[in-house]
Amino acid sequence: MPVISAPHAFNESQLYVDLEPIFGHSLFLKCEGFNFAGSIKLKAATEMVETAERDGDLKPDSILVESSSGNLGVALSMIAASKGYRFLCVTDSRCNLSTRLLMEALGSRVHTIASLDAKSGFLGARIDYVRALCDSDDRYLWLSQYTNPNNWKAHYRKTAPEIAQHFPHLDVLFVGAGTTGTLMGCARYFRQWHRPVRIVAVDSVGSVTFGGTSGRRMIPGLGMSMPPPLLDESYVDEVIRVEETDTIRACHRLAKRGFLFGGSTGTVVSGAMRWLHDYDTRELTAVAIAPDLGERYLDTIYQSNWLHDLYGEDMLDSDETADGPWAADPVPTPQGASHHTRPQTGNSGGNEHRQHQDREA
Repeated sequence: MPVISAPHAFNESQLYVDLEPIFGHSLFLKCEGFNFAGSIKLKAATEMVETAERDGDLKPDSILVESSSGNLGVALSMIAASKGYRFLCVTDSRCNLSTRLLMEALGSRVHTIASLDAKSGFLGARIDYVRALCDSDDRYLWLSQYTNPNNWKAHYRKTAPEIAQHFPHLDVLFVGAGTTGTLMGCARYFRQWHRPVRIVAVDSVGSVTFGGTSGRRMIPGLGMSMPPPLLDESYVDEVIRVEETDTIRACHRLAKRGFLFGGSTGTVVSGAMRWLHDYDTRELTAVAIAPDLGERYLDTIYQSNWLHDLYGEDMLDSDETADGPWAADPVPTPQGASHHTRPQTGNSGGNEHRQHQDREA
């Protein structure tokens, strides 16, 4: 039984879900959301903070600042609270409400960027704000997840060896691409491994990580509106781009079987299943990395009003929803009780969401 005194000291790293009974293709999903930060970003956050401490860059009066659409901000909030630092997260107007509230509950300040940069979208506007803040006050320390090599080193040292330990005959690894820290750390590790491993990057349609034209992306997590500095494409064997509608369908299909995962995980699973469907994979050992869980997406991906506002009434067929055995039947009303429709929880303001065009990790 582990006994800890710091929240970042616990991180379940040995849990995998066999997705074959759900999707019909053999794929082992590495679950990275079972820690107090709720996502894989805890690894990068810990590595970046502890390196800054060792190098003397992080001092008692320092104020940590970072640009994040959610998960890294939560991880840094948790670590900052544990270590006694102040932290300011710079996010944008489409960060999940529950994520913003969680960061504030942990004692962090959250600054929300409302307007996007004409060329580099919300990410560019967020970074410009962080740079101006650091120029105005030398107490601010920007860890810069987009350029910090400790982002990918965390996964080179931890995530990839964890996979290698459990799957010594690994053939293909599916990794979502945001800042590309997880992707680069795992790819570098398996490039030096005793057997070849095919590295398949999974990106969102509308992201420019691997080129192309920037487009609307409403689900936080994967994708970038500018080329990520950490990316070295020579380590990537293949790229799969996933439409957000397919991300949502994958999330609901998993939820229908009792597994509530986040948007990044839905994207990775959707891309992996398409790849496995297109290839003869009966003899292959395949693993995908699930970056997060689904609780922070209850007012978006799992909220019918949000889905209908952004993607239309026919976004999900009845057999794709998470309603399970209730899908075809109305909820029964006890005799003598009045019937109420399902409350409109979460943000149903689709007009606000439609104004914005991109989403970063």
